[in-house]
Amino acid sequence: MKIAVTYDNGNVFQHFGKTENFKVFEVEDNKVVSSEIIGSNGSGHGALAGLLADKSIDVLICGGIGGGAQQALANAGIELCAGASGDVDAAVEAYLAGELVNSGVNCDHHHGEGHDCGHHEEGGCGGHEGCGGCGSHTVPGIEGPNVGKKVRVHYKGTLNDGTQFDSSYDRGEPLEFVCGAGMMIRGFDVAVADMKVGEIKDAHMEPKDAYGETDPNAIMTVEINQVPGAENLEKGQRVYLTNPMGQPFPVTVTEKTDTEITFDANHELAGKELNFQIELVEIL
Repeated sequence: MKIAVTYDNGNVFQHFGKTENFKVFEVEDNKVVSSEIIGSNGSGHGALAGLLADKSIDVLICGGIGGGAQQALANAGIELCAGASGDVDAAVEAYLAGELVNSGVNCDHHHGEGHDCGHHEEGGCGGHEGCGGCGSHTVPGIEGPNVGKKVRVHYKGTLNDGTQFDSSYDRGEPLEFVCGAGMMIRGFDVAVADMKVGEIKDAHMEPKDAYGETDPNAIMTVEINQVPGAENLEKGQRVYLTNPMGQPFPVTVTEKTDTEITFDANHELAGKELNFQIELVEIL
């Protein structure tokens, strides 16, 4: 199987018709065995489906995509998974794990940004990230010898009742990020800022230092006929909507009646106290 992802500097490019590159993954036995980056050769919406078909692509993962391009892909027999964002490799891993699906949903109502750059390991950027990420700046109020340095850590995250919600140990790969650059939730940055290589630290984080309190304004109820594809959604399903600027953001279906559907754009860990066991593996 071959999976193509709209590609821009390691992330999922958000406009299918304007993408300059695709990252193509060769998959065998549900595992990636190779990958390469190919150019779009300046093709527009209509020609891109043909380009992917010529490359024997089976699945396309992208951000936003228009109706005409969706039809062209369908005609070419290419499966579409739209609404993805963040790290390209993580998006493919999430797709292979069954955690990234095509929602077929677009929403023209202005419900606020709601985008959290990825929500831990669900096809986003990976790790417990905040929205400031990927820059060289540092977040005010975070001090320590590791601030501004690229680090690698192992971690395990649990709720107060002991439920584990994430673990880099289980994935067998340390998490790499720039400490204090806003790539992580604030409490995680603060915990790592003064650690030494080899040290293991237990850190408890209140919601204000994690994913914040639950915001009632991020919960929206709309009529089903106002959201294309909403009739096919089920309670508990995690999907993507798009804001007026065409940017996708994740939501969870919390209620559904015959006529209305409710989406919650809060992070799934919003309002929760988090506990992390963090091991500083390396300072790069």
